Amino acid sequence: MRLKLGRPDLAAYRGFCDVPAASKATELSVTWAGVTTLLIDDGVSAVLTDGFFSRPGLLTVATCPLRSSRRRIESGLERLGVQRLAAVTPVHTHYDHAMDSAVVADLTGARIIGGSSAAQIAAGHGLYRADIVTPGEPVTAGNYDITLIEGHHCPPDRFPGAITAPVAPSARASAYRCGEAWSTMVAHRPTGRRLLIVGSAGYLPGALSGYRADVAYLGVGQLGLQPAEYLVEYWSQTVRTVGARRVVLIHWDDFFRPLDKPLRALPFAADDLDATMAVLTGLAERDGVALHLPTLWHRADPWR
Repeated sequence: MRLKLGRPDLAAYRGFCDVPAASKATELSVTWAGVTTLLIDDGVSAVLTDGFFSRPGLLTVATCPLRSSRRRIESGLERLGVQRLAAVTPVHTHYDHAMDSAVVADLTGARIIGGSSAAQIAAGHGLYRADIVTPGEPVTAGNYDITLIEGHHCPPDRFPGAITAPVAPSARASAYRCGEAWSTMVAHRPTGRRLLIVGSAGYLPGALSGYRADVAYLGVGQLGLQPAEYLVEYWSQTVRTVGARRVVLIHWDDFFRPLDKPLRALPFAADDLDATMAVLTGLAERDGVALHLPTLWHRADPWR
């Protein structure tokens, strides 16, 4: 099969970048900071998924041990307006999700909420305030109840398995094994609003049965390389199962590119956003679901 060169043109999807903006009166907002880093904030307490800001380049990832960039992390937190966090929760523990989680937690006083693999990353940074969850049981952090539900990573998982020893601050990408791949349900107690975050475009059949969410932030990394029937089932096992009426697609941006440069889609060699959009727009129209792409640093009110 001939390799498809180049990458999707994001200008073709500009019309999807219309998640309703938060206002001063907004009770709960969500701000996207690339890949699956999402800040959920009610002005009193906030939680963050992943917190991946370093975004080392492809050559560095391929050839060198990885170290978090404190400068990039602090810049990202400043752009988000974050000083304190109740929790940081990685969606799984590949480097492009969890590499910076411990540093973010240390800077913001947050607990790390996740599985045993996330706890090993925290331990490698000398942090021992990680909460190892029981899948399906809510954990309270600030004004939120966070429930981590077992899922699967989208195939292929290049670094499968659990992290079984502390990961030092300077480690190869291969040290950041997938660990547990979570679907994250965030319930905001003061408003009753519920948000589903699926970090990887994978699913465990029936895992989300019985859960409900108004809004879903849906990871689509590598989804465009799957057969169409996989995309249909992924939508069914996530969006349709929880009854979401608005879906925001995440994890399509080229995470080898720093956040101070304009975002671009992953190249066709790694994913095919065009194929993903062709299928998911049809499913969204059929189900009457609003479909969006997020805007970087945009404080949104997806419940509006």
